[in-house]
Amino acid sequence: MRRTTPGAHPLIRAAWLAAAGLLVVAGLVELLARGRAAIFVLVASVVLFVVSYIAYLVRHLLFLAEVARAERALAAGDLERARALLAPLLDAYPDLAPVQRAAAITLYRRGDPLSAASLLERASRSYADDVEVATTLVASYAALNHGGGARRASGLVPRAVDVRLALAWSELVALGGDRAAGIALAAELADRADVRASPSRRAMAHALEAIAAARRMDAAAAADRLRLLREEVSRLPAEERAFIDYLEAVALRELGRTAEAVAAFERAIDTAPDTIGEALARRERAGLVARLASPSQTEG
Repeated sequence: MRRTTPGAHPLIRAAWLAAAGLLVVAGLVELLARGRAAIFVLVASVVLFVVSYIAYLVRHLLFLAEVARAERALAAGDLERARALLAPLLDAYPDLAPVQRAAAITLYRRGDPLSAASLLERASRSYADDVEVATTLVASYAALNHGGGARRASGLVPRAVDVRLALAWSELVALGGDRAAGIALAAELADRADVRASPSRRAMAHALEAIAAARRMDAAAAADRLRLLREEVSRLPAEERAFIDYLEAVALRELGRTAEAVAAFERAIDTAPDTIGEALARRERAGLVARLASPSQTEG
C-alpha cells in the first residue's frame, strides 16, 4: 500500500482526528459546563496527540534506518541485500526522493539502467548537486546508448571527476556521442590527479584512452593503454572488474581484434553476474557475434 509519508499509518491518522475531536469537545464542555470535565477531556486530547506524534516519529526514524541499511549494503557491494531492502520501500514510497535515489543506484548497478534513469530524473530535482546521482544518471544514459541524455545529465555537476568519466564513456561509445569530445575528455581525465589517485578511476581512464586511441586508429597507443589497464584491473572488486572488462572489450572490438573482444566480453559476463558490467557485456557480445556470423561479414 502506498503512503504519502514514511511515518503515516491509518491508526496514527485516526488518533490525530480523535485528538482534534476531543479538543473540540473540551471547548464545548468548557463553554457549556465550566467544570473539571473540560480539563480531563483536554488532557486526554493532548496525551493522544503526543503519543500518536511519537509513534509517527518512531516510524519515520525506522524508515530512515532502513534506507541507511540499504545504502550501507550498496557501499559494501551487496547489491542483492540492497535490492531486498529497497523493493518494499519503493513500492510503498515511490515518490520520496531518498528512496528513488537509493533504488535507482541499486538498479543501475544490477544492470537495469532504464529503470534507474527514470527514477533518477525524478530524484535529481531534490539532489541537483549530488555527484553520485549525476554520475549514475549520465552512466544510465550511456548504458542505454543515449548520448544526448548523458550530455544533458552531466550538466547537473559538470566538473565532478566521476561525472566526466561517465560522460567520456558516453561520448566515445554511445549512439549520438560526440567522438571528438570523448577523445578530448579521455586525454583530460588521464592527467587529473584525482584520477591517478584512485585504482578504479585509473583503470577506467586507461580503458577510455584505449577506446579513444582506437577511434583515432592508433593501434600502438591503444595497445599500450590496454597493457596498463590489465595491470590495474586485478586490484578491483568483481563488480568493477566486470565493467572494466566490458570497456576493454569495446576497445578491442574497435581495434578489429574481434576474437579477443568476444573473450573479454565473456570474461565480464562470468566475473560479476547481475551487474551493469555483465549486462552491457552480454548485450555487446551478442551484437558482435551476430555481426560476425552474418553473411556479409563472412563473405568479406
